[in-house]
Amino acid sequence: MNKENKTYFPSIDNIKVAADTIKKVSAVTPLSPSLRYSKQFNANILLKREDLQQVRSYKIRGAYNKISSLTEVQSSNGVVCASAGNHAQGVALSCKLLKIKGVIYMPAPTPNQKVEQVKMFGEDFIEIKLVGDTFDDAYHAAMLECNELKKTFIHPFNDEKVIEGQATIGLEILEQTDVPLDYVFIAVGGGGLAAGLSTVFKALSPNTKIIGVEPEGAPSMTVSIKNNKNTELEHIEKFIDGAAVKRVGDLNFEICKVNLHAMLTVPEGKVCETILELYNKDAIVVEPAGALSISALDFYAEEIKGKNVVCVVSGSNNDITRTPEIKERALLYANLKHYFIINFPQRAGALKEFVVDILGENDDVTYFQYAKKTNRENGSAVVGIQLKSADDLEPLITKMKTRNFYGDYLNDKPDLFQFLV
Repeated sequence: MNKENKTYFPSIDNIKVAADTIKKVSAVTPLSPSLRYSKQFNANILLKREDLQQVRSYKIRGAYNKISSLTEVQSSNGVVCASAGNHAQGVALSCKLLKIKGVIYMPAPTPNQKVEQVKMFGEDFIEIKLVGDTFDDAYHAAMLECNELKKTFIHPFNDEKVIEGQATIGLEILEQTDVPLDYVFIAVGGGGLAAGLSTVFKALSPNTKIIGVEPEGAPSMTVSIKNNKNTELEHIEKFIDGAAVKRVGDLNFEICKVNLHAMLTVPEGKVCETILELYNKDAIVVEPAGALSISALDFYAEEIKGKNVVCVVSGSNNDITRTPEIKERALLYANLKHYFIINFPQRAGALKEFVVDILGENDDVTYFQYAKKTNRENGSAVVGIQLKSADDLEPLITKMKTRNFYGDYLNDKPDLFQFLV
């Protein structure tokens, strides 16, 4: 505890105790060199593979450390959490291993695959309650049960024992490398991992720059540090669900604003590119939040040349049903997928003219919605086109306009895009 401002900072001694507490349930995950990224960025890139934990994310560390710390009375009363993701799995496994009853609240629309995973890890020691449409609905129901039945709420990030559990990743990294580390990139959601790991490096490797990475659509830590006040965002993009929170933890904010060298926001489309690259080129499956730290490398390409760099791969609980959306977002980000309103003349041969004379030989029509209006000279269609090169876009638009096919470009009109595509 900092006596001057009463801000909690985890101690190295407590983090070492946490490491001893979790050693039977949390794997010492590999710190693996990435030959491909090292060559690409002319640096020594190391991946801390938390995606290889039994629950496929680092969340087991904090959950187990917290639940292990409960008193006998608290343990007998049971625990509660609200989560539809990695935290729920960490709590479920911890409950089973420690033989403590737990209730896990999830929003009703939670995919069945996630529900079944939590059941598998928790078995008879957990009960799942599907409540409401959103995480907030599930959270409020969880807190109501805690208050009524005197149960302990296991917070996913804003908790001292959880922070100390996540901090053990920092100890492992320093034990696993014999070279001084220049940069460590970590995903930031609620801030538990960032607060814990940055504390370890501040004490044991102060010259290492810790870079927090958030989704562009959910920059809650970035905004809070800029405002010097923990700030709740009104709206967020929830695609990177493992790192998309409206408000970071109060404990975590106070630590991160002091310890982090910088915050970086990364576009969701860039993260999708990284997910596909890791799968196709390295046979590594990661969830969107797990790809955030690696996605940051492009934005630090000059700074990390010749440096020793660690990226914490935080998790791999990716739902295969999301693959089409991941591919779509990656193509849009790379400027290779484009949607237009095309005005087709109401005459025979117009479609053939568009395909043969306007589209390039490498262009591919991937989406087409058309309704014929017999009382009009032109009929509009929404057309999605995938290009081989981003440089092909302007010539394509020029040909459309020259032959009077061009109606409108939709990629830069998000409201219209969401409505029509």
